[in-house]
Amino acid sequence: MISKEIYKKAFSNLCTAKSLAELYEENFKVTSKYVHATSRGHEVIQTAVGMQLLPQDYVFPYYRDDSILLGLGMTPKDVMLQLLAKKEDPFSGGRTYYAHPSLNDPDKPKIPHQSSATGMQAIPATGVALGMKYRETGDLFPKEDQYKFLLNYDTLNLADKTQMPVCVCSLGDACVTEGEVAEAFQMAALKQLPILYVVQDNGWDISASEAETRAQSAYEYIQGFKGVEAFTIDGTDFNKTYTTVQKALKIIREERRPILIHAKVPLLNHHTSGVRMEWYRDDLDEAKLRDPYPKMKALLLENNFTADEVEAIEALARVKVKEDYQEALTAEDPKPADLFTHDFAPTPITEEKGERSPAGADKVVMVDCALFAIEELMKKHKECLLYGQDVGGRLGGVFREAATLAQKFGDNRVFNTAIQEAFIIGSTVGVSAVGLKPIVEVQFADYIWPGLNQLFTEVSRSCYLSNGKWPVSMVLRVPIGAYGSGGPYHSSSVESVVSNIRGIKIAYPSNGADLKGLMKAAYYDPNPCVIFEHKGLYWSKVPGTKAATSVEPSEDYVLPFGKANLIQEIWKQENEDTMSIITYGMGVHWALNATEELGLQEQVEIVDLRTLYPLDEESIMKSVKKTGKCLVVTEEPSDNTFARALSGKIQEVCFTDLDAPVMTIGSENMPAIPLNATLEETMIPSTAKVKAKIEKLLAY
Repeated sequence: MISKEIYKKAFSNLCTAKSLAELYEENFKVTSKYVHATSRGHEVIQTAVGMQLLPQDYVFPYYRDDSILLGLGMTPKDVMLQLLAKKEDPFSGGRTYYAHPSLNDPDKPKIPHQSSATGMQAIPATGVALGMKYRETGDLFPKEDQYKFLLNYDTLNLADKTQMPVCVCSLGDACVTEGEVAEAFQMAALKQLPILYVVQDNGWDISASEAETRAQSAYEYIQGFKGVEAFTIDGTDFNKTYTTVQKALKIIREERRPILIHAKVPLLNHHTSGVRMEWYRDDLDEAKLRDPYPKMKALLLENNFTADEVEAIEALARVKVKEDYQEALTAEDPKPADLFTHDFAPTPITEEKGERSPAGADKVVMVDCALFAIEELMKKHKECLLYGQDVGGRLGGVFREAATLAQKFGDNRVFNTAIQEAFIIGSTVGVSAVGLKPIVEVQFADYIWPGLNQLFTEVSRSCYLSNGKWPVSMVLRVPIGAYGSGGPYHSSSVESVVSNIRGIKIAYPSNGADLKGLMKAAYYDPNPCVIFEHKGLYWSKVPGTKAATSVEPSEDYVLPFGKANLIQEIWKQENEDTMSIITYGMGVHWALNATEELGLQEQVEIVDLRTLYPLDEESIMKSVKKTGKCLVVTEEPSDNTFARALSGKIQEVCFTDLDAPVMTIGSENMPAIPLNATLEETMIPSTAKVKAKIEKLLAY
């Protein structure tokens, strides 16, 4: 039974959303300065969802969902502050589009940041549900503190199953064709996650119709994912829509399993303010016949509302929207200085601490330093979990980098995923949002490409575009580099691509002690951190890499990002030819071996960057200004790379102190590293090649 109060609230919400759309059209020259889309035609399904969510729930609206936001309790002014990109925009501080919310208020459902890339929100949303499932599994989090991190925790009663949190992911039907949506559905079905997918089907992409682009509806498609219950409804019928959403949420709260609701709706406004419906639509008359507004109005009259009561609700909504619009118009714009805030959340790890080389400690290979670091973290922090391909108990990682962890901490904390790099990376947005700390792994750097969309679009921008509300606290391990006939699909270096993604921190250690210290720093950093781990250094089996082994640092050892290591320091004598080598990862070992074989340890200073972002420019420039010459050593093909950009920056900053051009050595600029050992050796740098470059530069 739907009460009169629910009808009133729902109709008020619908009228408010309709009034917003009409006001935007009436004031088009002002409101179209920044692109927006409205919910006109979708209001009923969105309202039915927004009204029924609780403060402990999570919701991922999509860019047409202003009715959901109003249903959650946001005001017209709130959404219009974002429409006009004002400083007081409660979601992003003027940084992102209308109806791109992010919210972390105690009295409302939580909304982590998400992008405009349609369908991309499915993976982070499913990550939230994955995190919920983990919190509720086993006895790691007793019932009384499973969700203690929530701002509204004191008002929760999780002993009541009807109060259990859920995650809602809103999608347009067109984006269900995305491969990443399939990855999300697969994991929700496999793990039986507490998530509701709400698919709003208006029959259109932008100008492409459903007949052109989709072989089946979302309701038909989801039948292929065993274990996901689905309902299909007329999303303009309030009674049916409200009760279906109510039923679905009740099932998910109590039974903790996924459901999809497919709602057929008309699109009664433009795709966006920049793509007008009259340019391409030939179904507008038919769509208007399915307008939910007159249907809802008639429904109220059938349920004991008078015509005057209905008119009063409509009038109040129109007045409120106009008043809020005037207030939003005069609100303050962001200042230029506001650009430079919230790119990262502050990290507590700012100094090197703990014992790097404890007396009596064993010397261990690099891969074990990382393994021991994660084991120590998992023992100490129940919020820590590890997942990726083949990291589970049977194998423990293809390089044994997770060996024994599943046996020690259980399959719910260390587990295999499907072959889904996008899900592995993007799910960390949601897992982090429910107060957990995921450490995830891409099996080889060559396989990172399917996950770059999530890393760039969702992970890296979350803190900045949510105005600091939702930093993504995650660690991404990436085995990288050539290690002896690994061939074209297991040997690549990709740091230049990843270092061009702003909003993430990047480590590339050259030895085990650094790897352990940086792993600990990354864990305690509230921001996304990528750790490149060179496969050729893992076991020090590649000739000339014994220096990668180290005494295992103490458990409390941390090494902050952004602190380079002067691994071979020199004291410049007058009239002496000297130079600096700036490098990282395997390049450190080529540099050490080359200077040793040439007997030039007193003339060549070596700076090990340790992290590519933040970059310790102070140490780099100080070294180069002292020595007067510089060689940047990388394993990547040298053109158009991080190393070339660094060389250019050094040349710019140190120009008056240089006695020679800054030089760079890297792999040959070929499309891939060949399998054949002779071709591989020809392709990548080596101690011999670095020696030749040193001699050339010193002689300049």
